[in-house]
Amino acid sequence: MNQTRTFLIFALLAVAYLLFQAWEKDYGPKPPAVAATAAGTSADSSVPGATSSSAPAAVPGTVSEASAQLITVSTDVLRLTIDTRGGSVVRSELLHYPVAPVTKKDPDPAPVRLLDDDRAQYFVAQSGLVSNQGSAPDHRAVFSAAQTSYALAQGQDELKVDLNWQDAAGLKVTKTFVLKRGSYAITVDQKIDNGGSTAWAGNAYEQLQRVAPVQQKSWWQNFSDPSSHSFYGAAWYSPDDKMSTLPFSDFIKKPLNHAITGGWAAMLQHYFFVSWIPSAQDANTYTTSVINPDTAQPVYLIRAVGPSINVAPGQSQSTASRLYVGPKLQGTLDQVAPGLDLTTNYGMLTVVAQPLHWLLSQLHAIAGNWGVAIILLVLLLKAALWKLTATQFRSGAKMRKLQPRVNALKERYGDDKMKMQQAMMELYKKEKVNPMSGCLPVLITMPVFFGLYRVLMESVELRHAPFFGWVHDLSAPDPFFVLPVIYILVMLATQWLSPSAAGMDPAQQKMMKVMPVVFGFMFLFFPAGLVLYWVINGITSLTQQWLITRSVERADEKAKAA
Repeated sequence: MNQTRTFLIFALLAVAYLLFQAWEKDYGPKPPAVAATAAGTSADSSVPGATSSSAPAAVPGTVSEASAQLITVSTDVLRLTIDTRGGSVVRSELLHYPVAPVTKKDPDPAPVRLLDDDRAQYFVAQSGLVSNQGSAPDHRAVFSAAQTSYALAQGQDELKVDLNWQDAAGLKVTKTFVLKRGSYAITVDQKIDNGGSTAWAGNAYEQLQRVAPVQQKSWWQNFSDPSSHSFYGAAWYSPDDKMSTLPFSDFIKKPLNHAITGGWAAMLQHYFFVSWIPSAQDANTYTTSVINPDTAQPVYLIRAVGPSINVAPGQSQSTASRLYVGPKLQGTLDQVAPGLDLTTNYGMLTVVAQPLHWLLSQLHAIAGNWGVAIILLVLLLKAALWKLTATQFRSGAKMRKLQPRVNALKERYGDDKMKMQQAMMELYKKEKVNPMSGCLPVLITMPVFFGLYRVLMESVELRHAPFFGWVHDLSAPDPFFVLPVIYILVMLATQWLSPSAAGMDPAQQKMMKVMPVVFGFMFLFFPAGLVLYWVINGITSLTQQWLITRSVERADEKAKAA
């Protein structure tokens, strides 16, 4: 199997996969469209265990609805907006991740907003307490705060924000947010002080609510945009089953209801995610649901409800969880919680992709440039697989040498393909050429290269990462199409070195010649990091193929001279 056909196997499989996903985006089953109305935060079904008839219209003993306010909390990496109604995090801005690359025209682009209470992009993190025996501040209760703005000061490593709630019977709850310098993980502590005369019993819960992202893109945009091929939906983790995912389209068909100790619940998207991480010692009940599923305003919810809490009169008790709001920074997430690295969601290629990402990160630490790291990674992979691919190229070089004799057989036997194949097999056997010897390297290298493809598609580190010269963002297309043009030239040269497939009719041969140009055209719209990978891979393969072809030709010349 020659190099051009090998590449086409890779490329056609990748294109088929991407086209299928693009088709699914446009024509596959979708959740109901999002209407431009409020996201239903007061829906009865958003309260654990509540029904339309039993859920309280308001929480007894709280202040009036008009007194709810928004609080801004800033650290060196996060800017949060906390609504005193429920102590919900309703906005989050990732200060180190702008929505667009920094340029001279736009030196200070706005940061990515992950959590958002905007009606069209509704996505919030909520927590609270529920009780069947008395009042409790769920995510609809109104808390009070001492300030409307909190900021991590220079030299300060930790910032605490207290929200307070109290009912007429003497039950007091203090919800404390603890943010640390350089961290996207927020500790949320709920302290229950029972100042009443009767015991209090209830449960703590954490939940994420969001609408499905509305992406008005054509099939071609879905095909060429890496974010269109990432997973969007809910995820949860258990030590036994590892990470499981639930796309928005399956929320109604496959609802979650599972008790997990030491797990977490999350909503995932391209590059970023939000996750609630309950205490690892507590058994939580994880569930999913859809609020207003039969309307134009579906809200998708994943929740973790903790074990029963009992607080005697005059006593206090605390429950703590953590909220992660930030990027999928591999290599660091497992330090936040076990299994959190899996949120990058490489799928079945995880076993290959995770080591490749680790290696790419180590190379970046040395080179200081993600583009250079991609080049070094390709070179290391080529060196590791040199002997395997050498077998493939040596077989191709021998077949190229036999091409004139194969053409003669084609002229001799004409349209009699059976005799043609028999004569070819005899020729290959006589010349000790195995046309299938190139298949094993392809089968071995295919998962490696597809794993690397997924790494380059999903790595947030490459987002807005510059290379050199004209390439200012490896996650965006090459602005001047230089890399796609280089790729076309490399593949045309590779095709010239490769033998024509025996038995291939003229129409097929023309198609093979056109394919590099076709794929090069598609690469015009692919992220520059991916195209850089294909270019370096093509150049190194071309160089190896040329060296082996020359060595085979020189060996033949020496044999003839002797």
